[in-house]
Amino acid sequence: MAMTEKSCCIKPTEDCSNFPEIIELNVGGQVYITRYPTLISIPGSRLWEMFSVKNPCSLIQDNKGRFFIDRDGFLFRYVLDYMRDLQVVLPDHFPEWGRLRREAEYFKLPELAKMLAVKMNKFNSVGNDSCQFDLEELSPRIDTTFNFSSTNSIHVSGSDNPMILTTTTGSELKKAGFITIGYRGSYTLSRDSQTDAKFRRVARIMVCGKISLAKEVFGDTLNESRDPDRPPERYTSRYYLKFNFLEQAFDKLADAGFHMVACNSTGTCTVTHDQTDDRIWTSYTEYVFYRDT
Repeated sequence: MAMTEKSCCIKPTEDCSNFPEIIELNVGGQVYITRYPTLISIPGSRLWEMFSVKNPCSLIQDNKGRFFIDRDGFLFRYVLDYMRDLQVVLPDHFPEWGRLRREAEYFKLPELAKMLAVKMNKFNSVGNDSCQFDLEELSPRIDTTFNFSSTNSIHVSGSDNPMILTTTTGSELKKAGFITIGYRGSYTLSRDSQTDAKFRRVARIMVCGKISLAKEVFGDTLNESRDPDRPPERYTSRYYLKFNFLEQAFDKLADAGFHMVACNSTGTCTVTHDQTDDRIWTSYTEYVFYRDT
């Protein structure tokens, strides 16, 4: 990506001392559009320094005139949310607390960084089970209140910048979407139609769908080793479950408000035993589940 120190979005005859009302940002390759007052809403923050102290001509811009910031483009959405209204809503089973805290420290948002320093040891996305927090890293000057009604919320009031950090768990805030459960199996079938098929146990249950939905439903039973570090709003077809009971997967989906809308199965004959005439079939089965808002 070509970078330039000169402004591409400001006309040569235009005064470089002023920023436009609408700002376009390129953060690590992700494009954001926001208002200028949002970026300078917290005095002392890095964004406030960039867009109030400096002038447009002094900032790096990409080849389309967008102001470039070399940080994590996916996590910046939460930083920008905090800049808008001092409130951050994180998805269920948010996996990147440490990385988001590092972004908060980089952008000089101390109150957000302090709250992200709270380590969540256990988080149940279904129901109103409370979370376990390590509060040792919180500033003694901060008043904290925990409210676990329909959402798990951490309310922080400081002398300068009060904020609310919320992790959604209430059913009214659950997102709609699809989750597909798939598995491969094999069974032996005799030519004698009166003989029952001999099934082998399910070796692995695959999970396909949006990352955030899969983590909400299956939590710690979801094996992410084959597709780690993907953003919550992206999709995957490489996750699988740490257990191999379909009914257990169905129970978790039902508890999360999903219902099955489609299923499909295929079978292929792979081997024939010469002595017994038994045929070994392999199959692949998928179940599609959906949850409405």
